[in-house]
Amino acid sequence: MKILILGAGALGGYFGGWLAQNGAEVVFLVRPERKAALDRDGLRIESPVGALARRVHAMTRDALTDASYDIVLLTAKAYDLDSAIDAIRPAMGPATAVLPILNGMKHIDRLVAEFGTSRVIAGLAKIQATLKPDGTILTMGDWNEIVFGELDGRMSQRVVELAALFPTPQVRAQAVPDIAFQLWRKLVHLGTVASVTSLTRQAIGIVNQTADGPWLIESTLRSIAAIASAEGYPIPEPMIQDYLKVFGAAGSTYKASMLRDMERGGRTEGAHILGYLAEKAARHGVPNPIFRIAATNTQAYEIALAG
Repeated sequence: MKILILGAGALGGYFGGWLAQNGAEVVFLVRPERKAALDRDGLRIESPVGALARRVHAMTRDALTDASYDIVLLTAKAYDLDSAIDAIRPAMGPATAVLPILNGMKHIDRLVAEFGTSRVIAGLAKIQATLKPDGTILTMGDWNEIVFGELDGRMSQRVVELAALFPTPQVRAQAVPDIAFQLWRKLVHLGTVASVTSLTRQAIGIVNQTADGPWLIESTLRSIAAIASAEGYPIPEPMIQDYLKVFGAAGSTYKASMLRDMERGGRTEGAHILGYLAEKAARHGVPNPIFRIAATNTQAYEIALAG
């Protein structure tokens, strides 16, 4: 199986690096400066489940002419989706499938419109990783999961083969028949943390210390669960209770990546996640206005950032 990975940052570098280490045919599509660093220093990973340092095959966009890839792994931020599509288009042959592991779900419709349903595999990642100043990929904790599946629920040969290519315990890869439910399950979790922490500019543990913090967290969580149910993917109550335990942990420093992006003065995925939830809440008559408020908050931030 021949795999092109857009980017060699925290996500693409981690998953792609371990694929390459396990013998898969992997090519990284990167910017010129990242290619120079990879050519000079190789790809380096520091992780609780193992370290990696190896040479990898990297190329820049101008050198991409091969359309014989089986899978294109898309790890861009949602706000870079249009440029990411332009970058990978030369690699998308008739049998090539793009596998995005972006946050949220709005990008799925965009990719289907661009390439067709049969050439899109939906996916998600659960990992806490960052790119250090020296280019090393550092992961924290024991999250190293990638989950993916066909949009029509088939357990196709390509998703089964791809899951088998990842080494364990460095990557917990799983091909599933219910990827739409898995995406909603993650969005219920992510949307809650993104809404609450981006609005308050504080970690979940701080929010929980306020008078109405626990109410804000639970009402947001249950509202997104209501949206998921209206979309046809009800979230079981035990799962909601598990999320509430995570969010209620005393002293938790848990922040959404959206808030971390705001803290460093970077762009956010507010429109992709919070705007999407606001649209869905309006469509299904879910009464909680927090999504419109949270989306307005990040939009105002983006306007000020651009100005």
